[in-house]
Amino acid sequence: MLDKKDWNFDQIIDRMQTNSIKWDPIFLKFQFGEKNQDILPLWVADMDFESPSVVKKAMIERAQHQIYGYTFTGLSYFEALKSWYNRRHDWEIERDWVCTTPGIVPAINFIIQRFSKPGDKIVIQTPVYYPFSEAILNNGRQLVENSLLLEEGQYRMNFEDLESKLKDSRVKIVILCNPHNPVGRVWTKEELTRFGNICIENGVLILSDEIHCDLIMPKFKHVCFASISEKFAMNSITCNAGSKTFNLAGLKQSNVIIPNKRMLAEFRNHLNNLGLMGGTLFGAVSLEAAYNGAEAWLDDLILYLAENFKFLKQYLEKNLPGVSAIELQGTYLVWVDFRNLRLDAKELKRIMEEEAKIGLDDGAMFGDVGAGFQRVNIACPKSILKKALDNIIHAFKPYIS
Repeated sequence: MLDKKDWNFDQIIDRMQTNSIKWDPIFLKFQFGEKNQDILPLWVADMDFESPSVVKKAMIERAQHQIYGYTFTGLSYFEALKSWYNRRHDWEIERDWVCTTPGIVPAINFIIQRFSKPGDKIVIQTPVYYPFSEAILNNGRQLVENSLLLEEGQYRMNFEDLESKLKDSRVKIVILCNPHNPVGRVWTKEELTRFGNICIENGVLILSDEIHCDLIMPKFKHVCFASISEKFAMNSITCNAGSKTFNLAGLKQSNVIIPNKRMLAEFRNHLNNLGLMGGTLFGAVSLEAAYNGAEAWLDDLILYLAENFKFLKQYLEKNLPGVSAIELQGTYLVWVDFRNLRLDAKELKRIMEEEAKIGLDDGAMFGDVGAGFQRVNIACPKSILKKALDNIIHAFKPYIS
């Protein structure tokens, strides 16, 4: 287990010269343009905190063996995964339900390929993680939007619109994002039950992306969709990983959980046809170590993120009235509403990058209904977050009426 002295979330870690997508000027130039390669990045869902020390220890021990040949995912990995779900999420999963893949985004593409056909329709709940739409369109499927409703500062599902759209027999899959990225909602059991019943009544498969399920703010509770009932488990595929939880995205390890034996066999057959043999050696080593030994680290991380959100919300309210942050229930990604400034989407993006010199994920990336918003990654030391907010306040104050 970890000693609390092993971590310090206030520590600034220099990530230059590590080929970091988030920080490297070469990639920032690609992402934000040549004149913005020196911006302060709070964009991609990647934390600026060291992973738990048990992860480093486990990888060093495995690396010292010095043979890195073909490996399979051992029983101890699945036992760690099963125990984690039981402790953290009250879901009893079976080892035989789990497939490992090199990432959730590839897994979503594989699921779309196997459980729908070109021309079929797939529903997403915008504004939502943009690789969903890319996976749908790149695989020749039709994109259908069931946009969330923003009411009194909080997002909710539009069940009436969902029900109407699922009556179309060409709709084969709905992608559920729980917790929702970017709006930060942790869906309640009641919401998920109504959502699931609508899907089942219309014969539509649920693909539940739960990659942020461990990052739940105090007073909220994540409910695994498939844990609600047997019928939901039999009509859903759950995708999860430790990449967000423990900052392990570069290790390419994820889990696809399929309780339905027929669908599981079909998915495994599809992976075999693609020549995929699961995740990665060090991905499995790191995640097993984290599940077994980093729970206290995660509990402290969540408290730190909650304080960062509180600071951001209050700092903006005080210094940039009219700009507001949607309540964060889960994830470390804050959805900030700039619409009261009455700037068009292009101008908002330009000011953020060229005047504030801050790199964020622009709201329009998550669907047209995201225009006027910005997604802010608060998984960084508070000093970095404050610097970014100061830059934003200075750049946008002239636009407050």
